[in-house]
Amino acid sequence: MGFSLTKLFGNKTSDTKSNDSIEAIIHDVENTPFGVSKNNVLFAGLNELGGYFFFQTVIVGELNVKSKIGALLTIKGENLELKLNSDMPEFESENSDIKGRYITKIDFQIEESDIKQLENRKLNSIQLNVKKYDILFTKYIVSDEEE
Repeated sequence: MGFSLTKLFGNKTSDTKSNDSIEAIIHDVENTPFGVSKNNVLFAGLNELGGYFFFQTVIVGELNVKSKIGALLTIKGENLELKLNSDMPEFESENSDIKGRYITKIDFQIEESDIKQLENRKLNSIQLNVKKYDILFTKYIVSDEEE
């Protein structure tokens, strides 16, 4: 999984400086979103390092959090409810060049058997719980008009 970090931090020529929206985030970031909420866009993918598997997430939007206790990600789908704990308890959102937009990178531990469960299931929602935030993402559907 590779994220194009050059566009995650915003486009300096953008006119969305004070009025950021989900559409603006999706337009500014080169990767296809995994899920969307009211004020945040979730980009995600699987990665493996030394035999350990991670579900890597990057949340772009209004989420601005500093955690020392980690996060919980709940993935729900057809006959599936998978709860993943963050691999590190400490993480912090970063500012972007766009006013009101933050980038939060969180990796979650995932077992190889859980990956196999995800492969053939239709996902309905992803819920992120971190500190006082409870953010529900719905699966992002690419329209025919998008590239």
